[in-house]
Amino acid sequence: MAKEVKTPDGCITQEGAEFKDGKWVLPDGTPTFRVCKKDNNIVVDWATYNGYRRYHGECHVCHGPNGLGSTYAPALAESLKNMDYGTFLGVVASGRVRDAAGTKFVMPAFGDNKNVMCFINDLYVYLKARGDALPAGQLGGRNRDEKPEEAKAEEKACLGS
Repeated sequence: MAKEVKTPDGCITQEGAEFKDGKWVLPDGTPTFRVCKKDNNIVVDWATYNGYRRYHGECHVCHGPNGLGSTYAPALAESLKNMDYGTFLGVVASGRVRDAAGTKFVMPAFGDNKNVMCFINDLYVYLKARGDALPAGQLGGRNRDEKPEEAKAEEKACLGS
C-alpha cells in the first residue's frame, strides 16, 4: 500500500501519485486521490468527488454515510486502508458472503450495475481518500476540480450516452 504524502503545494495524495490521462494514479496504474485545502475549504480531484456522488447514490444505504459502516455492513473507509484495488474490484463485482458467529453478512454483486462499475475507480478513490486524507462531511460542487475531458469520454463510452 502506498503511503500518504503531502505535496509541495500542501495537498495530500499517495506516494508516487501523478496526474495522467485526466486522473491521479500510482506508478502501477492504481487510481488514487488528491485532497487539498484552499481558502479553508477542502477541494478534491474530480474522481474523488465523483466517487463521493456515486457512493451516496449506491453504497451508503448499507455502508453508512461517509463510508463509516452500519450494523450490518463494514466501514469501507477503514477497510480500504488495508484492501488493495484488485480485492476491492473483485468484492464489488462478484459480491461476498461473510459468516461471523453464525450470522451471514452478504455483499451483493454489482458487476452488472453500470452505475457502479462504470465508476468503480472513482468509488475506490473516494473511499481511499476517506480512510486516509478526507474528513467526513459533504462535498459540494465548489469542493472539486473540474471534470477532465478524459472522464467525460470514459463515462460516455461506458454508459453509452
